[in-house]
Order: sequence, then C-alpha cells, then structure tokens
Amino acid sequence: MLTDHAGWIAIVAAGMIVIALLAWLVIATSGDKVAQAAAAGVRRFGRRRPHREHFRPEGAAKSAEAPKRVAAIIVNPTKFDDLAAVRAQVTKGCLAVGWGEPLWVETTAQDPGTGQARQAVRDGATLICPLGGDGTVRAVAAALVGTEIPMGLLPGGTANLLARNLNLPVDSVDAALKVALTGQNKRIDVGRLTVDRSGEHESPEEHIFLIMAGLGFDAAIMADAPERLKKTVGPLAYTISGAKNLRGPQFKVRIKIDGEPELTRRARTVVIGNCGKITGGLMLMPQAEVDDGWLDAVILSPVGVVGWVAVAGRLISKKRKGHQRVDHHRLKSATIRTDRPERVQIDGDPIGQARALSATVDPLALIIRVG
Repeated sequence: MLTDHAGWIAIVAAGMIVIALLAWLVIATSGDKVAQAAAAGVRRFGRRRPHREHFRPEGAAKSAEAPKRVAAIIVNPTKFDDLAAVRAQVTKGCLAVGWGEPLWVETTAQDPGTGQARQAVRDGATLICPLGGDGTVRAVAAALVGTEIPMGLLPGGTANLLARNLNLPVDSVDAALKVALTGQNKRIDVGRLTVDRSGEHESPEEHIFLIMAGLGFDAAIMADAPERLKKTVGPLAYTISGAKNLRGPQFKVRIKIDGEPELTRRARTVVIGNCGKITGGLMLMPQAEVDDGWLDAVILSPVGVVGWVAVAGRLISKKRKGHQRVDHHRLKSATIRTDRPERVQIDGDPIGQARALSATVDPLALIIRVG
C-alpha cells in the first residue's frame, strides 16, 4: 500500500516537472519574440532614415540640381573691332556669377535684333541683353514688350541714352553686365509711334520707342551723323551734325494733345519723349520719367542763331513754361501733322521723312534690369 502510494507520488511529481518545463519553454519563447519586436522597434524609430542619395544608383545624375540660367547677348557686330575679345569678356562675366555660357547672336541689316530676341526666348534664355546702340536696344525691346522676360543693357553705342536715363553703367561692359545678371527688375513705359508717310502706296508704319521720337531738326542731326563719324569721334559727331543743320527754315505743325484743342506752331523740331536726358547730360524734357505712365513733348521754335542761343539757355535752366521758343507738354497721346515732309528719328535712328505722326504710351510694358 505504501509502495503504491509512493509510485503515484513519483508519477505526479514527474508530470509536474514536465508541465513546468513546458511552461518555461513557452515563456522563454514568448520573451524572445517580445525582445525581437522591441529591438525591431528600436531599429525602426531610433535610427535616422538614410538620405535619398543612398538609394540612387551609383553614377546617376542629381535631378534636384536646377539648371544654370542663361543670358542671350544680341550683339551689333558693326560696333566692335574685336568681336571675339568682347565675346570672351562677356562669357567670363556670366560664368563668374554662376550663370551658364551665354547665347551669342549677331544682328543683321535685315533684322537688327527683334527676330533674334524672339528666338532666344524660345531657346530658353531668361535674360536678353542687347549689345549695341540705342537702335539695337529698341529692336530687342520690340520682342520683349508685354512679356515677363527682362532686358539687360550693355553699352555698345555712341549715346546709350536709355542707359544714361536709368543711371546704368555706360563706360564699362563688365559693370553693365554685372548689373544685368545680378540686379533688380524695373518696369518702364514704352512709347508707340505711328508714322504716316502719305505716299500713294504706303500704309502707316508702327514702331515703339523707349527714349524719344523726333521730327525736323532733331532728326536731321541723327541723319547727318554717319556711323563712321560716330565711331571716330563719338558723341562729338552729333555736335558736328547739329552745327551743319543749325540754319534752316521752320515748318508749320498742327498738334492735337489728348482731348485738348489743336494747336498750331511754326517750329524747327518737335520731340516726343519717354525720358528727358539727351547727349551731354542736357535735360530736354525735365519732367519726363520712364515709369510715370506719361509721355512728354517739346516744341522748339528758334529763329536764326540768336534764337538757338535762347533755346539753349532755356533748356539749361530746365524751366518748362513762359517762353515762346520752347513749348513743353505732357500727354497720353498726340497727333502731329506738318505742312511738308520732314525727317523723322526714333531713338536716334533716322527712318526717312513723314508728314504725320501719332504717339501713345504703353505704361510699364517693358522690364529692364537696374542696379
């Protein structure tokens, strides 16, 4: 009996040991899984995510890098003796400030810059820089008016009047290029001119101007200052031409300004301007501003050399009113008619003769890079 009882005790004890072993195995296994999960959690949340470049195949290009900005240089090749040196100078300036190598496009007699500027915009240029005289500037601007593409002014002409009126560098291509590449955008007004030659088979011509459009003596000065003379003596060419044309007859002009009554004058020249400074720093139209939404006009009516002396004194004094030989006006639009064909100039470029002009202002239609 005692022996049987001892046997049952041994069996029960053995069973309890087996149960205990099984329980220990379950607990141990579960503990390992919890520990593994905890470790995984530490790895997941405790370590920083690898940089995105870690997953990029070796040698692959970095798509996040923005392409370099590109400027288009629309150059008048007749203005430079060593065009290759100028191109190298401009390219060096672009690369020095982190821009790409510039597009280099030359103007032609058939297209002084408008078509080249439009093509440069299509080719992806983000800045268009005319490198020539005010005529090249005007031709390039014709392609950019009404767009968001800025224009940078690089001095290459004789007068560079738009740059002077905007207080931009006119004696250094390097300084002007730096302003164009790193400066700020400024919106300016644009003048629109319709030229009526009154020919039997000629329709009115449409032009823009950024500086001034002139009729009479002013245009004669431009026409009689040939490119060769300007290249030789610079702005002095205009003085020589002015002296040549100082003596001459007046013409009768009728001018309609905005909604005012038409006025009639005997004049030597009529100038409509978007800005007022001319060669030599003389202020032809003291109130003219490039961004005020107005055009200014001046009618000069001297008689003989003495009359011109009086006009010069009046202009130097910068007074606007009270003189019979110098008549100033502000306007949004104007129509000018003469009793005979007179020479016409636009931003310094002679365009032949006409008997009627009309002008309007297009406010803030062009973006220029300034310092």
